Formats: sequence, C-alpha cells, structure tokens
Amino acid sequence: MLKLSVLGLLQREPLNGYRLKQQLEMFMSCSICVNYGAIYPLLKRMEEQGEVMLCAEQVQETGQFRKIYEITSLGKTTWYQEMLAYPHESWVNARSRFLIKFFFFGHLLPEERVQLIEHRLISCQLRLTEKKALEVTDNLYQVKLQKRVIEVIQSEIEWLIQQLQIEQLQLAQTPTSVKQL
Repeated sequence: MLKLSVLGLLQREPLNGYRLKQQLEMFMSCSICVNYGAIYPLLKRMEEQGEVMLCAEQVQETGQFRKIYEITSLGKTTWYQEMLAYPHESWVNARSRFLIKFFFFGHLLPEERVQLIEHRLISCQLRLTEKKALEVTDNLYQVKLQKRVIEVIQSEIEWLIQQLQIEQLQLAQTPTSVKQL
C-alpha cells in the first residue's frame, strides 16, 4: 500500500522523502502508517527497479542534501496496474487499499472507477452478510462490537452506492469518442 501511495503522490509532483512522509500523513493517515524507516528503503528499491528516479538534490539551510524523486514511465505503469488490481488480502488491508485508491481516482477513467467501486461494494456486501450470520453471544461487549461493525459496513455500503451513482452519471455524460480512448 505504501508503494501505491508513494507512486500516486509522485505523479502529482517530484518530492523528497520528508515531503512524501508529510503528504502521506496529511492525506492518508486513516489508511496507512508511515515512518522514515519505510520510506527511504522503499524509494531506494523503487529507484533500483526503475520506477522512480532521482531528479535533483536540494541543499537545505542546515547544509544537508535532500534527494528529490520523480516517477518514471515504468513507475506510472506499475501504479496503474496496482490501482486496477483486486488483491486477495485481509478485510482491513482491502479497506485501506480501497481508500488509498479512491484518493487517486482522478487519475483513472470513469469506467475504471466504476469497476473499482463495484468490486469494493460486492466485497462489503459479502462481509455484511458474514457479520450478520455470526452467532450472538451473551457477552454484552461482543454484542455491542458486532453491532458497531455492522453499522460501519452498512455506512460504507451506502457511501459506495452514492459514489457509484455519481460515477455512473459521469460515465453516461462522457462522449463516446472519449470513452474509446
């Protein structure tokens, strides 16, 4: 998820590791936990793999250098593939990954956004069915938690349906010539 987020942010503008961490925390703190011990090794691996490249080094007032990275065409391809992928992972990770993808929806075509929302909606509906089928215990706190989990999933389903309607409306209004690009 961190790689998807970093590549997505680098599509907007070249950034150094410090600014990447700031933006990740600002925009995606509900979905991802970030520390410098993860950012810099990831940037190095992505540079070695050709997904990002060093475009400049800034000299700070303290005399330290900051490496500024930009995304390459390979990085854009990797990001795009990750955006459209449907990974089989835990419920919590899938939710976080969807929220990260949603943050970058502006870089996708309307039909791709519809596809991702539909996939997440189905996943949520299946999860809701599972949670409702669980046996109710006599433990008051477990019952309260199960009720809360169901409320959260129902709320997400309602939000996804709203987003899907918005995307489908935009898709219907998109000229056919643009859809074929």
